Amino acid sequence: MARRRRLLVPEAEQAVNQFKGQVMAKEGFKASNPENVKYEVAKDLHVPFKKGYNGHLTSKQAGEVGGKIGGSMVKEMIRMAQQNLNK
Repeated sequence: MARRRRLLVPEAEQAVNQFKGQVMAKEGFKASNPENVKYEVAKDLHVPFKKGYNGHLTSKQAGEVGGKIGGSMVKEMIRMAQQNLNK
């Protein structure tokens, strides 16, 4: 069973999803819903990720998908923080 991580501030979920959508759009992924971007990333990485149960995936495959999304978001947050420091 997949573990769903919850935000410390539940009210921030909409903003985080919006940020995810913006970051991944800059990366070239055009999912209509930020929650669906993982399927586009998986397809791009040739990982057989589908809706529902994905117990057949290796840890490496799942990490490639999540790492691409999370890594892009962290890079953008660092870029934004550095930009704010330079003001």
